[in-house]
Amino acid sequence: MSTITTTDGTQIYYKDWGDGQPVVFSHGWPLSADSWESQMVFLASNGYRCIAHDRRGHGRSSQSWNHNDMDTYADDLAMLMETLDLKDAVLIGFSAGGGEVARYIGRHGTKRLAKAALISAVPPLMLKTAANPDGMPIEKFDEIRQGAIADRSQLYKDIASGPFFGANRPGAKVSQGMIDSFWLQGMQAGHKNTLDCIKAFSETDFTEDLKKFDIPTLIVHGDDDQIVPIAASALRSAKLVKHATLKIYAGAPHGIADTHKEQLNADLLAFLKS
Repeated sequence: MSTITTTDGTQIYYKDWGDGQPVVFSHGWPLSADSWESQMVFLASNGYRCIAHDRRGHGRSSQSWNHNDMDTYADDLAMLMETLDLKDAVLIGFSAGGGEVARYIGRHGTKRLAKAALISAVPPLMLKTAANPDGMPIEKFDEIRQGAIADRSQLYKDIASGPFFGANRPGAKVSQGMIDSFWLQGMQAGHKNTLDCIKAFSETDFTEDLKKFDIPTLIVHGDDDQIVPIAASALRSAKLVKHATLKIYAGAPHGIADTHKEQLNADLLAFLKS
């Protein structure tokens, strides 16, 4: 397997497909690089080098007990970029991975980057606070934690067969295979790592990171996202990122990399070529 080793000894797995301008993907919780397969096959077949890593504690990467936080996730991404000496790269982050991309730019700048994309992404802040009234109350994230501790296998099945892909909406067509893939990726991740990641993606404030974006940025979000509601995420991020392009998918759920993969693939290719 292709891996890098971080400064604290954590092994980070990555896949590296195709040739051309590098496109680097950061996945969501509790998934792995496999969640980007449709985009990677499509873009690698269209002349791009597609790279996706398993975040520490997820997929095939080491299950580190400590340092499961956005600063470290961003530093791991930076080490991957530096080890592969990627230049003129495009960073694409989904959900929690969008936070990872934002924090990477906040901590490491854009010297290696040409563009960025935030897909169904958590920035600027998921948690409801006095300054962020559109966010979700802490009790909602406590429920997820409690569900994970009680029976995380069932929690992942409930999320996948319900709000993640919009399977709980009338007329939804979500395959059992799509649900099973989410569950399988989640169960490959470490229990402690996924618990810590809930805090990382929900309580980290990316406002100042977004203000440091100085490259073309695409923001894509479904307006029926039940996991990361659009009002507190994409609509606010689009105002914080200079010259961002916002695309709203009408009626689309959170997991648009699967449910709307043809539309997303076309939009990403057009963005890369623009």
